[in-house]
Amino acid sequence: MIFSERRNRRLKIVSILALVLAAGMGLLLGLALSATWNIQNRSNFGNFDPALPSKVLDIHGNVITEFFSTEKRDLVSYNDIPRFLTDALVTREDQDFFYHNGFSLKGILRAMVMDLITHHLQGGSTLTQQLAGKLYSDRTQLTLTRKLQELWWALQLETKFSKEEILEQYMNNMPFGHATYGVEAASKYFFNKPVKELTPAEAALLVIQLVRPGLYSPIRNPNGAAKVQKDILDQMVQLGYITAKQAKDSFDQYWSNYDYSRGNMSTAYFDQVDRAPYFTEYVRNWLDDNLVGPHDIYRDGLVIHTTLDLNDQKVADEVMTRGIEITNEKFQASNGRRMNIVDSEIAPVLDMLSYTFNISDLKAKGTQRLRDARSYMEQDLLPTIDIAAKMFGVDSLDTVATKAYRPVVAIMGRDQVEGALITLDNATGYIKAMVGGSHFDRLNQFNRAVQARIQPGSSFKPLYYSAAIDSRKYTPATMIMDQPTVFRNEDGTYYTPSNFLGEWKGPVLLRQALAHSMNVPSIQILAGIGFDAAIDRAAKLLGITDPAQIAATFPRRYPLALGIISVSPIQMARAYAIFANQGREVDPIGVLYIQDRKGNIIANPAAEMLNEQRLKGSAAQIISPQTAYIMTNLLETTVQTGTLAYARWYVNGLPMEMAGKTGTTQNWADAWAIGYSPYMTTAVWLGFDHPGNSLGLENTGATAAGIYWAEYMKKVHEHLPPIKFPVPATGLQFVDVDAETGLLPSGEPGEHVIREVFLTGTAPTKVSNLAEFRKMRDAVLSANMNKVLHKVTSKIDNSVLNPDLNFNLDLNTGLPNSTPSTSPSGDNSQAEEPSQTNLPPSTTPGN
Repeated sequence: MIFSERRNRRLKIVSILALVLAAGMGLLLGLALSATWNIQNRSNFGNFDPALPSKVLDIHGNVITEFFSTEKRDLVSYNDIPRFLTDALVTREDQDFFYHNGFSLKGILRAMVMDLITHHLQGGSTLTQQLAGKLYSDRTQLTLTRKLQELWWALQLETKFSKEEILEQYMNNMPFGHATYGVEAASKYFFNKPVKELTPAEAALLVIQLVRPGLYSPIRNPNGAAKVQKDILDQMVQLGYITAKQAKDSFDQYWSNYDYSRGNMSTAYFDQVDRAPYFTEYVRNWLDDNLVGPHDIYRDGLVIHTTLDLNDQKVADEVMTRGIEITNEKFQASNGRRMNIVDSEIAPVLDMLSYTFNISDLKAKGTQRLRDARSYMEQDLLPTIDIAAKMFGVDSLDTVATKAYRPVVAIMGRDQVEGALITLDNATGYIKAMVGGSHFDRLNQFNRAVQARIQPGSSFKPLYYSAAIDSRKYTPATMIMDQPTVFRNEDGTYYTPSNFLGEWKGPVLLRQALAHSMNVPSIQILAGIGFDAAIDRAAKLLGITDPAQIAATFPRRYPLALGIISVSPIQMARAYAIFANQGREVDPIGVLYIQDRKGNIIANPAAEMLNEQRLKGSAAQIISPQTAYIMTNLLETTVQTGTLAYARWYVNGLPMEMAGKTGTTQNWADAWAIGYSPYMTTAVWLGFDHPGNSLGLENTGATAAGIYWAEYMKKVHEHLPPIKFPVPATGLQFVDVDAETGLLPSGEPGEHVIREVFLTGTAPTKVSNLAEFRKMRDAVLSANMNKVLHKVTSKIDNSVLNPDLNFNLDLNTGLPNSTPSTSPSGDNSQAEEPSQTNLPPSTTPGN
């Protein structure tokens, strides 16, 4: 009786506890389900849009790189997933997958037993539950509520989708280690092949990454990975998915070809390939500024179609890498040769200049140690710090080290030659190739092709020469005097330019003056057309429209004629491309159009730009087609016999007609070469990020930049059919003239006749008197040799021998010729000639 009462009491207690437990479970289930109710009732429930990288494609559809933050993923359809991988997955994770309705009672019971034994929540989730947890809950929380939510979502997924559809979403969503998400990205990362080409052994390796990617990674722990991999293959044999021979052969084949040299800190993020890093960073910045709407380029799976041609880019990278290295080696070797005279001769002069003009000291000593330090920092120390920061999650360590190193790099970078290359399609403005520096890394991301502001030197001359042709006061056959001349600036100061080594040619034709980059004739032309016309034309060609920026860019002083302004290579390429495009506007553009992950076009900047140019109508015609052709014809002479002739000879000729110009700035600090074919325009620059260095006499626009421009242009045109520059059907005259005087031929013995091009109505009408001309020329040259225009109190004769010191001063003002000050506005179209000279007029326009 007593026993019966006790038993009844026990049953009552158990019943009450069971009710309480059931009520608690119901409450928890209710809470879990209530948290999912809103999502469950959405019309887009089950629409899977996982984070996808945005692909950047070149103009031929080839992948340049991808933009992603933490999830590297490539979507794949179920039909492309090999049976080996599906079998390996269910073997490892859920052997009853094809038979349950979203949950496995056997798995749940097994997990409950392990929970009681270990006092920790265990697995037991089906593949469907794992997918539900990835999509709809936080799997980092090991709570019963989360488990109930996953169960509910799993049931919903099973009712809406087939097993194959669930497997496809699972394969595309789950993380597989090393920052890869989905089997396609993981397969490419681990095995460098698409998932459909996997072997059974590779499939087994992939699925074990789902649980402990750090522990079972074949990259970080190949021995541990191999052990678990073999266990799965054995299970697959037992379950009848593969034969024992297939398992053994694929296992042996994988490990016999395994690459043990791969770094164990490798991830998809750090191993991502970028085949044009300066360009893709340019595109990324453009997207940040111009892509409208709630788009995330790191997660939305956009497809960004660009203008870049990877074939041309490869050539550009090869040529510029070699060119910068060679130029830098010459510069460093030149520094070494001069090192022994630094302390005794140069250092005192530099110290004096530094004190007088507040210029930072040039620290010549220790340059070798600085270069060694930079190599050690970049190749050894920073990568080690980077690995440590990533391992221990101390991102600030890496940041602090990088920030601390930047000033050191800035100092050392002053002695390192840099370079840039930019290529534009003449007709469209498409950016076909872009090199922004010697190498792209986290400490060298400054894009000199776009962001740098550099003096263009003599490469600036064609811009205002085109205004001179348009003025009809000048023609290619106009005679100009190359002689010592004093120019009076608008502010009353005087400017006395000089030629290299004091050489003067006397009377020359405009074509020769441009081809051989003569300074004084060019300044004569600027004086003849006036600052207003020259600046207006240059601004339009460079794409500068803001009046304030125009005033800040173009000083109204005569050194302007020699390119004493600051522009970027892409601006200079644009200006020359307008010549090539028959005078029509060329706007550089890098992005063609952008598609979302479904293929819809969400932005079409190329079409918009074309429409804008059409709406401009005649305003898009920057210069006339006739003037553009004459400029092209003049610049062809530069390539044939002028400052680019050496580069053309160096590469053993160019495959078709090309036109261009070189530029070398004060003290040989910058070297330029800009030129074009009927297809494309390319600008090349070599120099330094910081002022104060000199490339040296051997590295000029003609002998350095020109060579790499010619090498590049020759290679990228090899596959293109040769064509000629188009000639306008009207508005031009082709007339025979005397090559020395620019006048009509007289038929005298020894006369050299050339065919010259003119705007209609500007051809010469006078007949040449060659004997009289030669007599005048000889008198001018004799006078130039004996004329003393400068009074020098001390002789400085090492400026030519030592390119680091160039005392090319305007001795009328005591200031360097390259540093004009801004003068008041106003047009002074006539330069004041020195009163003590009786030389002939400097120009004879309209002859």
